[in-house]
Amino acid sequence: MATWQCVKQCGACCHLDARDRPDLEEYLLPEQLTLYLSMVGVDGWCVNYDRTARECRIYADRPRFCRVEAEVFGDMYGIEPEELNDFAIECCEEQITGVYGDLSLEMLRFEKAIGISLDLPPTL
Repeated sequence: MATWQCVKQCGACCHLDARDRPDLEEYLLPEQLTLYLSMVGVDGWCVNYDRTARECRIYADRPRFCRVEAEVFGDMYGIEPEELNDFAIECCEEQITGVYGDLSLEMLRFEKAIGISLDLPPTL
């Protein structure tokens, strides 16, 4: 069974472009939505994400909606704690695919980290 984990230097979740997330108002409170939108840079990436180092500059103090925790996902999405693992994996796969592509290095690293091996086409 795959077990979700964050993969260092991925950052796909830091691509915050609201056009890619039209349902933000459904799971963020008004003050959270205001904070979220204030964090979106002109290029769609979080202003706190260091794209060179590929890490969050405010990780220890990141907003609640940036945390993959049972209580947060329960409040935002109605996800029960026992559903968190599968839901988080699905969210990451969707976000990584949207940002980098389904056969990107980031996806390969994520799948390896969570214990899923991909069937890749043979190379020539």
